[in-house]
Amino acid sequence: MTVATLEGGGAMLEMKDSCQQSGATLGWQDEALICSYECTWCPDCATANDGLCRNCGGDLQPRPRRADPDA
Repeated sequence: MTVATLEGGGAMLEMKDSCQQSGATLGWQDEALICSYECTWCPDCATANDGLCRNCGGDLQPRPRRADPDA
C-alpha cells in the first residue's frame, strides 16, 4: 500500500475506489463511509451493516470528498 504524504510530512487518506463489501465503484466525489482504519463502504452496505465496519466493528463516518486530479 502506498501512502501519499503532504508537504510537511502529514499523511493523506487512502481514497479507495470501491466498496469492500459489494465492490461498487466509488469515485473521489461519491458518497462513501470509512472507519478509522479507512475500510471503505458504499452507503447501501454501510446501512445494511448498521453503520459499523464489518472488519473492525468501528463506527463508520462520512468519507471526505476530494477533487479529482484528472479533471
